[in-house]
Amino acid sequence: MHEMSLALNIVELVLAKAQAAGGQRITSVELEAGKLSGVMVEALAFCFDAAARNTPAEGARLEVREIEGCGRCRGCGHSFASDSLLGQCPQCGGYAVETVQGRELKVVSLTIDE
Repeated sequence: MHEMSLALNIVELVLAKAQAAGGQRITSVELEAGKLSGVMVEALAFCFDAAARNTPAEGARLEVREIEGCGRCRGCGHSFASDSLLGQCPQCGGYAVETVQGRELKVVSLTIDE
């Protein structure tokens, strides 16, 4: 399950940011996860709780905002909602589609107690 390695990396990242800011405890973490990223949000939340155990992030609330997928046809330039990494342009039927949104996984913010 790659969600555990992602959760460990997220906890490591937010702990470093909190320490740099002089924080003692992390109370919440906000993420953006693209629907085309391959991340199972429920599994990530479960793994985050386990990864944060016995750290200043233990008990932190994880908020995940899912980002819709969006593709852009390289042939005709049409942008459209996409639920697949292998999309077909609905306007021209072309397969040269670039994913422009929906693959991201990033920490947007964290709340710390000083």
